[in-house]
Amino acid sequence: MQRSKNFLSIVFFYLIYSASAYSQFQNNSSYNWNGEWMAEGTTFRVRLEVEGSRLIVHQLESMGFDWTNEIGHLEGNIATISVEYAGVKGIIQAEFFDDTTASVSAASCIPDFMVICLLAKDQKAIFKKITK
Repeated sequence: MQRSKNFLSIVFFYLIYSASAYSQFQNNSSYNWNGEWMAEGTTFRVRLEVEGSRLIVHQLESMGFDWTNEIGHLEGNIATISVEYAGVKGIIQAEFFDDTTASVSAASCIPDFMVICLLAKDQKAIFKKITK
């Protein structure tokens, strides 16, 4: 009996903590992701503009890569952006950890046999905010 009470208490506190953490990420206005972001270890830079749940990505320094993107979708601290590069279509996913750090990876890449898709698989880039 005591063990099930302890277990229920742990579950209850976990649910409360999860709900409060989730609601913090749901409020995009508490974070300022607008500004210039640079991939660590490169000169690759983009400027982000957040408008509600829309994420607009502007290319600043693409290191010679010719790519296009659509307006991204922001839900909580996760953004998804459709991109095209060299005959490949994909979805980039960015997870914002705070106002200054994001982890970016390829959520999808089609056709998956293309070299760029093979190279991007299971890779992540850390982006740091460099201006407001």
